[in-house]
Amino acid sequence: MAKKKNTELSYKTKINKLEHLVGMHYLKVPAKIIEQLGGKFKMRLLCTVNNKLTFQGGLVALGKGNGYISINASRLKKLGLKFKDDVIVSLKKDESEFGMEVSEELKELLEQDEEGLRRFNMLTPGKQRYIIHYVNTVKSSQLRINRAIMLITNLKKSKEGKESFREMLGLD
Repeated sequence: MAKKKNTELSYKTKINKLEHLVGMHYLKVPAKIIEQLGGKFKMRLLCTVNNKLTFQGGLVALGKGNGYISINASRLKKLGLKFKDDVIVSLKKDESEFGMEVSEELKELLEQDEEGLRRFNMLTPGKQRYIIHYVNTVKSSQLRINRAIMLITNLKKSKEGKESFREMLGLD
């Protein structure tokens, strides 16, 4: 049973597996919860599992009005969870600008690079999150700087409106 308090919704579910993606686990979001969140699938959420770990995620359609939020192996390990375990999930709309935290290194680069910022702002939200995520996935500050510079430099070289992840990575 879902309970609503200050736009946060909580419910019980199990850790599930996506059959079409090997090793990918997810948290089912029932149709009635989706309705209470506004009835749309294109939204970013703050997802808290068992009141222990909160992460940002996107809501994806699962069928029959239900949706899911993927949960990676690292998060499952931190929580000590596995396939079919029962969990309590709390969801709240993510009101942050990009749906994920932007590293200081990328913020600084975009503040200093007017053209880079202009081109970054022209990207779709998904491509913006891709850049942010790719920069965030390394622990070293110097590597985050290097990745940010590479992505923004390649973005500026690409044709406006035709940007691709491969181009941003320098693979094309």
